[in-house]
Amino acid sequence: MKGRKKIKPDDFAAAFLNKRPKVIYSQFIDDLKGVITLDQFEKMVVTFNQDIGQFYLKHVAHLGMHTHYLWVDDKRKKALSVYFGEDEMIHMLTMKPFTVFKDYGKSVSEVSYTMPVKEEWLVFWGGDNEFINYHYVYGSQRYAYDLLQMKDGKTHKGDPLQNENYHAFDKEITAPAGGKVVKVVNHIRDNVPGEMNEKRPSGNHVIIQHAHKEYSMIAHLKKESITVEEGDIVQQGDTLGRCGNSGNSSEPHLHFQVMDKARAVRAKSFRIRFSDGSTPMQGDIAKPTPDPSRKKFTPDHLKPAASTDNRSIMEAVSDSVARWFRR
Repeated sequence: MKGRKKIKPDDFAAAFLNKRPKVIYSQFIDDLKGVITLDQFEKMVVTFNQDIGQFYLKHVAHLGMHTHYLWVDDKRKKALSVYFGEDEMIHMLTMKPFTVFKDYGKSVSEVSYTMPVKEEWLVFWGGDNEFINYHYVYGSQRYAYDLLQMKDGKTHKGDPLQNENYHAFDKEITAPAGGKVVKVVNHIRDNVPGEMNEKRPSGNHVIIQHAHKEYSMIAHLKKESITVEEGDIVQQGDTLGRCGNSGNSSEPHLHFQVMDKARAVRAKSFRIRFSDGSTPMQGDIAKPTPDPSRKKFTPDHLKPAASTDNRSIMEAVSDSVARWFRR
């Protein structure tokens, strides 16, 4: 970087659009330079900039030692996602189409929730696009959250290969709303940080039914830490277990989602309605927001809503056919 002025993070999109790939490339960390050459990057910049008039800054997230900037073009067709280190070096750069699914705003939970934690946690993945929430491209977990605990810009202290050194590990995890426990997995070992168990992606987890077709899943819990059993009735804030590093998890963290079925792989994810009206996104601080006016959960909450028309489907069809012939 000697003799060449660094591009400030706020100015990155303008530099990219004005075709300054050499300057940008000089700010890549060595690992990033190892996956793409300057010549390849220059060609990508030219191709990606076609038909773009301007980039707009959509999101900034402070994630400990890194800051994530997300720009979207004026047609909302393309996005630039860049992770800068504290030294303003570029640690990750993604150039991709900006995809928005039409179900946003339509698939909202019926029940209001709180984050299933007792302290402040960092939202590492969460939001309405794949650049701030990698779950977004998967319909079964589109509006899921991944939460971490971070202190002094780091998720751990000491040896990073020891789960016990992570701030999130063994933290108490609670019920996000009242409901009936319908699934518990409690026997899966916690991964060595950096390793992942793709065969059992949810790891140790709890699934709770909150309404007729509404379920939450709290995943990656610590082995044999779950204190509830299938069939138990829980209230908002009741202890479920402890944060772990089981399943498809590279370090201790918490996964939280709400869905329309008890089987996560076949479910549709709901955008979560929080009791305080917030919409947490990547970089936000998540904290418990219990609703003191909430009524105690009972199994009656799981019954389907009463129909306004008690006639059978066949009666309704017969009436419709009769009206058609009378026309």
